[in-house]
Amino acid sequence: MSEPRPYAPIVQKLRQAQLRPTRQRLSLARLLFDPGDRHVTAEQLHEEAIEAKVPVSLATVYNTLHQFTAAGLLREVVIEAGRSYFDTNVTDHHHFYIEGEGRLMDIPGDQVALRQIPAPPQGATIERVEVIVRVKHKAPPRAAS
Repeated sequence: MSEPRPYAPIVQKLRQAQLRPTRQRLSLARLLFDPGDRHVTAEQLHEEAIEAKVPVSLATVYNTLHQFTAAGLLREVVIEAGRSYFDTNVTDHHHFYIEGEGRLMDIPGDQVALRQIPAPPQGATIERVEVIVRVKHKAPPRAAS
């Protein structure tokens, strides 16, 4: 009896998304998906790849993240112009964004209720609604001197 290959689940995930499992895609996919649900920037993933001895450029990381997003494997969460996170949890949910820490936390989709969503412009359909709740940790109270 042979043991399963370590990349087998990732290869299957890429093939189901109709992406060719190249060496770089496999390596980046393992970094992304093996630890479970997470939020990562392209720069963070690039650093992880370098630490894991994966020879890949930052441009390739960006391209791969966008390919994975287009294939439905990731969700891009745009915090502000030039600041995106890629979320491995593609289910219906929302986010807390922790200001000052640059960190996202999931909010289950059923914990956010919207009373009314405006009708989309003529000829358009609503693809999804994302809520980002920006929070900041309070400074601890100062000790009296």
